[in-house]
Amino acid sequence: MTSVTSLRSDDRRAWEELFSGYHAFYGRTWQPEDYDRAWRKFQRGDRIHALGARLDGRLVGIAHFLVHASTTSPDVCYLQDLFTAPDARGKGVARTLIRAVEDWAREQGCARLYWHTQQHNRTARRLYDQVAEFRDFIVYAMPL
Repeated sequence: MTSVTSLRSDDRRAWEELFSGYHAFYGRTWQPEDYDRAWRKFQRGDRIHALGARLDGRLVGIAHFLVHASTTSPDVCYLQDLFTAPDARGKGVARTLIRAVEDWAREQGCARLYWHTQQHNRTARRLYDQVAEFRDFIVYAMPL
């Protein structure tokens, strides 16, 4: 059974391994100071938030999310990062994390929860199609 909690201080190493796997999946690299900065922000929990999923006490999944204002509704929750350890996939970990973020966002009075994924991420999209509505938006980004 998967349990979801806030990240604890002793999760630091396992969290970094998972977040490193997330970055590798998307072909990115991060410097040690980037992990340190993100960890400090998650521990403060005032702007960005993190949850961890555990199987048999082991951290096997992470979700990072934030709330932002919307011009068309009450605030919304953005699930920015979601990653599951390869050996834990297919065990309901990602689904449980999404539901935990959904519950958290409801408690905060958010109007909706949303996220992005790459078009070719078919494995994740099979799950996403089951738990959320695909709205056919295309994302543009402008690095600054």
